[in-house]
Amino acid sequence: MIIAILSILVHILNIITILYMIFKEKRSANSIIVWTLILTLLPYVGFIIFLLIGRKVNTANIFVMKKSEMQFFEKYINKVKNTDEQDKSLKNSDNYEIIRAVESMEYSPYRNDNEVDLFFDGKELFDEILDSLKKAEKSINIQFYIFKNDELGSKVLKILKEKAASGVEVRLLYDSVGSRSLTKRKLKPVIEAGVKVGEFFPAILKLLNINMNFRNHRKIVVIDSEIGFVGGFNVGDEYLGKDPKFGHWRDTHIKIKGDAVKDLNLRFWADWRYATREDVDLTFTLENVNPPSLSNSNHSKAGLQIISSGPNPYNRYEIKWSYLEMIQKSKDYIYIQSPYLILDDSIGDSLKLASISGVDVKIMIPGKGDHPFVYWANLVYAGQLLDFGIKIYHYDKNAFLHSKTVVIDDKICSIGTANMDTRSCELNFEVNALIYSKEISKKQREQFEKDMLLCKKLTLEEYSNRSAGIKFKEGFSKLFSNFL
Repeated sequence: MIIAILSILVHILNIITILYMIFKEKRSANSIIVWTLILTLLPYVGFIIFLLIGRKVNTANIFVMKKSEMQFFEKYINKVKNTDEQDKSLKNSDNYEIIRAVESMEYSPYRNDNEVDLFFDGKELFDEILDSLKKAEKSINIQFYIFKNDELGSKVLKILKEKAASGVEVRLLYDSVGSRSLTKRKLKPVIEAGVKVGEFFPAILKLLNINMNFRNHRKIVVIDSEIGFVGGFNVGDEYLGKDPKFGHWRDTHIKIKGDAVKDLNLRFWADWRYATREDVDLTFTLENVNPPSLSNSNHSKAGLQIISSGPNPYNRYEIKWSYLEMIQKSKDYIYIQSPYLILDDSIGDSLKLASISGVDVKIMIPGKGDHPFVYWANLVYAGQLLDFGIKIYHYDKNAFLHSKTVVIDDKICSIGTANMDTRSCELNFEVNALIYSKEISKKQREQFEKDMLLCKKLTLEEYSNRSAGIKFKEGFSKLFSNFL
């Protein structure tokens, strides 16, 4: 009797779920059809799968602004835009259209007074981060998708503990899925020292997280509201090349000084307020902040926009659209590095069109995957691009490529946390820096060319002659590619 009642309830829930998808949610027809089939053919297991990876996240409170905040931000953004419109050099630049397009998506003002340092090696990066953390005087805001309590993680936590004990305001935010090995018990010493700790989308039970499909993939460090770090590196020993499974870890990160740090800090605060429910007034992030004086040595000022994206009620995928803008504006070359090449149709078609129009399109992906099926899923989409003259390179099999970069024409460079895949474009919470600098773009292009020396080029002939076993792996992997 009880089993019969439960069975009826499950079927009723499935029908309600299907109707809700059709009439209330903004989903593609293909998505609705697939989930309707799953819920119909596998009513019991299907409902559990839907709860874990099929449902849309509740975006109602993710970036809520108070009325006073909204008024402030509207005035602030208008002020920034008016200043820019008066800048003839900007209006006459080749980048004007893309700057305006990105600004119109969300809060992503153009900042023209930044110093940017590039980091391609984990040791060099974390030496710089650890040194900067030690010098913090007022505040530390640190957020990572993966934060491990290993040798590197312990070093970071030790400094955070010491700084909090000395009176510095320290906040640490981590993702529940990416940092599942990091527990409140392990964090107890730093919490007792005064470090405020937040967990994004915590699990109801340790092994059951109904929000596991929506990951906060951002990596943000802001120190004293003056120095910011963002890019592909997480906190863990493997990012220093100490894990034999991966070997040398090749990634890209940047250090920022200038007004763009304000915008990076705002992104942290919005995530922090949502995760911890701390009543933080976001307007203070843009008020009363004295940006550091920029040195004139070894740096030229770089224009920069901080772009963030994630699940939202308006289906605005800001980072994906910025990628599309870059691809469409390219004239000479597009160089892409990404550990995942699970392409959205719009990006895939734009790359194909660029290539057949004469743009030199080169894409670099790992020579091995960090997750099951990733390597084979990447091959599916790589093979589709080869037919259009796009060049695909597999990075050194004794190392791992985790860099998330796009550079075009020695003019514009995107560096951040977003992979070139549908998960980063639509499901994950991501943040990228869009850099308008010939100097930085040239450095990124030169690094790409240096990395090519360690690559094996995938040829159309080689791909066409792949075995039936590889074809099977590709087809199977494609089914799960969006959940990796």
